[in-house]
Parts: sequence; structure tokens; C-alpha cells
Amino acid sequence: MNIAGKLAVAAALIALGACSNVTNPIGGGAGGAGGIGGDASNPTSPAYFQQVVGDRVLFEVDQSSLTSTAQSILQGQADWMIANPSYTAIIQGHADEQGTREYNLALGARRANAVREFLIERGIAGNRLQVVSFGKERPLEICSAESCYAQNRRAVTVLASDLTG
Repeated sequence: MNIAGKLAVAAALIALGACSNVTNPIGGGAGGAGGIGGDASNPTSPAYFQQVVGDRVLFEVDQSSLTSTAQSILQGQADWMIANPSYTAIIQGHADEQGTREYNLALGARRANAVREFLIERGIAGNRLQVVSFGKERPLEICSAESCYAQNRRAVTVLASDLTG
């Protein structure tokens, strides 16, 4: 991707951030803390989930299998969701910029579904979990280096709650 393309992606990300709905969902899917409710010292708050439990897991190149580190984080997510049943989650699958758009959308979907299946196996009802793939369209890091690619190969669990009640 040339510099103009990278600037266009950065501008799009900024524009998307300005349009975010901070009432529901509660988590910042692209990694930001915008809209997160609560205090990170309160174990029942979404801020605690994001900052202490961990809202994301990383993947190896071209893989959707969960590493032992990812499984540990996801076990914490499952425990938190069992203890806080009023929350649902949208699991966002992401990929690095290598490969085609179509390939990365499919890879992001496989990653999100791997997380969903792990959480279901740990007792979270499937109707509390949705998946979406962004492929390579929402990078956290923009550069053509492994350090950036590694951060972009992820699945993020974004909490949502019915705030109308």
C-alpha cells in the first residue's frame, strides 16, 4: 500500500471513530476506550473486562487456531461473561494487510468463529455472541512490518448491553 493509500485508511479510521455509538455497544472494537462504562477496578464493569481480563486475542500468520495464550484470555472472558449475564458480545475478526480483501474477510470470520466456539464450549449461550469480520479493513497498526501485522491479526470481543431497560 502506498503512502496515499495509508493516509486514506487513516482518515477513514478517524472518520469511523467520530461516528461511533457510545451507548451500545460498550467496548471499543478498534482498540480505543471510547464508550467503555465503569471503572477498571470494578470486576463487573466493561472497563475491567477490556483492561484486566483482556478483550482481544492474537493469531499467527494465516491461522485461525487459538494459541495457548489466546485460550487463557478467552477462559477469562468466559468466566467474566458467566458472572455478568446481562452482557452480550460481538466478536470482531481481523487480519493483517497481506493477501486479498476476500481472503482476509474469510480469515477474519474464521478467527471470530474460533473465539465464539471456544466461549460456547465454556458455557456462554450462543445467542449472546455474534460475529463479524472486518478482514484487513480496520488495522490497529499501519506499516509493512511484522510488528504491525502481528497486532492486526486479532479477534476482539466487544461487549454490548441492553441499556434501554
